[in-house]
Amino acid sequence: MKLHLEIWRQAGPTTEGHYESIDVPDAVEQMSILELLDHVNETLIESGREPFAFASDCREGICGTCGLTVNGRPHGPEQNKPSCQQRLFNFSDGDTIRLEPLRSAAYPVIKDMIVDRSALDRVMQQGGYVSVNAGTAPDADTLHMNHQTAELALDHAACIGCGACVAACPNGAAHLFTGAKLVHLSLMPLGKNERGRRARNMVDEVETNFGPCSLFGECADVCPAGIPLTAVAAINKERARAAFTAKDA
Repeated sequence: MKLHLEIWRQAGPTTEGHYESIDVPDAVEQMSILELLDHVNETLIESGREPFAFASDCREGICGTCGLTVNGRPHGPEQNKPSCQQRLFNFSDGDTIRLEPLRSAAYPVIKDMIVDRSALDRVMQQGGYVSVNAGTAPDADTLHMNHQTAELALDHAACIGCGACVAACPNGAAHLFTGAKLVHLSLMPLGKNERGRRARNMVDEVETNFGPCSLFGECADVCPAGIPLTAVAAINKERARAAFTAKDA
């Protein structure tokens, strides 16, 4: 399988980047996008050239570090799959594939396809925690939660924080990410004390660093965890609720 690659090359956050052309004559359909980059880098290293920098960790679709843009789409052509799970059988022999970092004003490029996504971490720092009583661990059945509510909370807790939703949004909004966290934590028995503060602080932080929701739904289309678009509604819902609760609740 022959492929022509246009891969983003950028030495650092303050330097200008460009696409570098690479021809791969021996790609295999079962390769993932990251395995394709591994193959390219091995060839570059053998010839004494600098490999491309990109981020990855588990390569099992659960850590969220592998995010990059494939032909203008975060992660790749397959819906709701991370880059490490996108396979080359989605392409044809002779295709051109353009690989670049996740594009957003909130994600400055560190090098090549590695971006700084700490803006998402700052959102979590504002409210992604719960208060617990110190001492011995309580019995599991002391915190009552019905099955339906637990499943809904877990569905939203599935967000892996890859940041593709921000890159997919034309406004660079992080409402799907933030909404998923707000829904998850608001449904859990623990963390009720922080619910109002969490909503106020997290929403303030997301509006400081990210754009407004575009209402187009591209975020849910690329989300590897399948977070539903309804999570976006939690932004206004939790903020409105917090407006009518005590400042410390």
